[in-house]
Amino acid sequence: MLSALLWLPALGAAVVGFLPGNINGMRLRSIASAFAAAVFLLNIWLLTQFDTANSGLQFQEYLPWIPQLGLSYNLGIDGLSLPLLVLSALLTLLVIYGTGEKMERPQLYYALILLINAGIAGALMSQNLLLFVLFYEVELIPFYLLIAIWGGKQREYAAMKFLIYTAVSGFLVLAGFLGVAWLSGSLNFDYTAITTQELPLRTQLILLTIVIIGLGIKIPLVPLHTWLPDAYVEASPATAILLGGILAKLGTYGLVRFCLQLFPETWSIVAPGLAIIGTVSVMYGALSAIAQKDIKRMVAYSSIGHMGYILVACAAGTKLALIGAVGQMVSHGLILALLFYLVGIIETKVGTRDLDVLNGLMNPMRGLPTASSLLVLGGMASAGIPGLVGFIAEFLVFQGSFSIFPIPTLLCILASGLTAVYFVILLNRTCFGKLDNATAYYPPVTFGENMPALVLAAIIFVLGIQPAWLLKWSESTTNAIVATLPADRNAQVAISYPLEHSAIKIASTETISADAD
Repeated sequence: MLSALLWLPALGAAVVGFLPGNINGMRLRSIASAFAAAVFLLNIWLLTQFDTANSGLQFQEYLPWIPQLGLSYNLGIDGLSLPLLVLSALLTLLVIYGTGEKMERPQLYYALILLINAGIAGALMSQNLLLFVLFYEVELIPFYLLIAIWGGKQREYAAMKFLIYTAVSGFLVLAGFLGVAWLSGSLNFDYTAITTQELPLRTQLILLTIVIIGLGIKIPLVPLHTWLPDAYVEASPATAILLGGILAKLGTYGLVRFCLQLFPETWSIVAPGLAIIGTVSVMYGALSAIAQKDIKRMVAYSSIGHMGYILVACAAGTKLALIGAVGQMVSHGLILALLFYLVGIIETKVGTRDLDVLNGLMNPMRGLPTASSLLVLGGMASAGIPGLVGFIAEFLVFQGSFSIFPIPTLLCILASGLTAVYFVILLNRTCFGKLDNATAYYPPVTFGENMPALVLAAIIFVLGIQPAWLLKWSESTTNAIVATLPADRNAQVAISYPLEHSAIKIASTETISADAD
């Protein structure tokens, strides 16, 4: 089944990309949508077969590939990778479905999107360090082409900047993994065969720092973020959805999968510094978003802030914080996809993204009432309003991190309030006010154009009301990861939620000392 998730979209890319003749764009979209829908349905089937009580790998597949290099075709999923796999499949399907009829070079476009889906799936399922790096870099060229060909006026500059930064990211991650294997004397890069326990502490710190910097570029974290505003703004809305909703999650996934688990004791040493960096990213993203006039750039900077929450949660390393980090990865992907899609609709119908020009789009007769209403919901979800998926993810992060890093957590809570500030600015100037009677005659948004946004909004609302449907897949895995961390950490926070009652119960446990263990 895991090989199907990997090779089915790759097959779809080959079919779409090499169809002979001059194929109609709508027909190509239908074919690409069929492959994307099949991948999504396979992911849903995996959800039904997944054992939530099992913290280990499931559905494993293993084949020797190049044993001389320690490279194997080793796939597996657990509660950390499964939610992100489903998110990737969902956003890929919605991006393809939401593509307009007049797309230029549609064969290349749809083939690249399907290749990206295959690369992301491969990275999330890889249980061999070299295989992970291979898939980690596979999507680099497709994303470069999507930005450079279908981007805005500064697309060449943004695409090249993205290419350079992400290439450096992959090189650093590879260098860190090679150092771990070679210095530990391992000839096998399989994740379960790698250990750093026998390495000197200083060596572990150096290797961990290299991997963190590499992954931090992909997330991205301040000050490694400078490629993001240009890439997100110049990319088409569909590409921006894939960049922020899927690609960035490989960085945070790598932090939890490799940094916490390969360097458990060393992680405790660097955690305070990472909490500070995460807090700086949160504050910087919020304050920069407030200063923007371009609504797409505002959403891009908001992404930097929300990814910072995940780093703070990972630094805290408690049960509650870590499951909140996984929830934040998924919720951020859903919310960011909704916002970028709606920004794309507004730009297409109105012709501008300038806050000083936009006004009155909530007008039921001549505005964009449905898109504006969904934009309000997306802003509320991003600001962490209760009842939407953004609230439960941020609440778990804050609750789980406070006992370890109280001051960074309080600053993150303050930044959450700033999120409400810049979205109020965006919504007030964009959706409300009076339209210009002489110029405001915008083309209507069809139901088909609104459909991807409606699906995302429904999921954001349902998971906000029933958060157990999001969190139950990851609890066993995140608890097992926390169990590998040093036993004498300052505090441990336990989470339990009876799924049959669809409620969450949160309980803080007392400090557990090594002697008590």
